[in-house]
Amino acid sequence: MVITMDEIVNAICLHTAERKQIQPTEVQVELSWDEDTGYSAEVWAQGRNQFLVEANMIEAILRYVHQEYNIRAYREDVSLELDEEITATIRS
Repeated sequence: MVITMDEIVNAICLHTAERKQIQPTEVQVELSWDEDTGYSAEVWAQGRNQFLVEANMIEAILRYVHQEYNIRAYREDVSLELDEEITATIRS
């Protein structure tokens, strides 16, 4: 299964909103990839920003695929990939 960049952003928005007890529409996310640091996401919520590393992003993706697709996956089942956009592949 492949999760698109939009779905990754949705997963991070839902995950952040749930943790901060706000609406997902109050969260903004920008994904990035850097040769030195790898995958990351900058998240804005409640007037503050924070950076998520790849492990945090994968945690949000795992919760998302469980809630939206009823797929129970584990950390080692998920890999982030960069082609024209960032995607996540979930092996089950």
